[in-house]
Amino acid sequence: MTPGFGFPFGCVAAVAAVIVADLAGATGRPWYALVTLGAVVLAFACRIPLTAAGGVAVVAWALHTGFILGRFGELTFGAPARLAALVLAAALAIGALTRAASTLQVRKPASRSRQPTLQVRKPTLQARHPTLQVRKSSLGVRESSVRVREFAGRVLRVP
Repeated sequence: MTPGFGFPFGCVAAVAAVIVADLAGATGRPWYALVTLGAVVLAFACRIPLTAAGGVAVVAWALHTGFILGRFGELTFGAPARLAALVLAAALAIGALTRAASTLQVRKPASRSRQPTLQVRKPTLQARHPTLQVRKSSLGVRESSVRVREFAGRVLRVP
């Protein structure tokens, strides 16, 4: 998912979670909505930048307090609203830490036994045509350029 669409998709997912929770009876048991909204915030905090995930958490809190705790879209600021803010902030923090940990994984260097060996064929026309001979200096350049490409392929691999 691209970062530009993370916030809108998160808001749509939060609205869908509130609708599903409300159909399941979240007005009588507000923790239904809190669990579903917490899952949405956690999932999006693992996938999108922290600022967009924070926006999704704020929208989720407003949906919970406006449509689950207060039935007519009016925000409430009582103890249940504070608990909802705490739960959603915890989900945001856990998701952000999970994302940070996955991007900062320590990459182990490849062992020498796993590195591919470069096999160079000797020219077959050496004796007849001396201009077709491969010099040792050009062979070194070819070998190093292959190593650079292999290194770039390993480093620039997108997770």
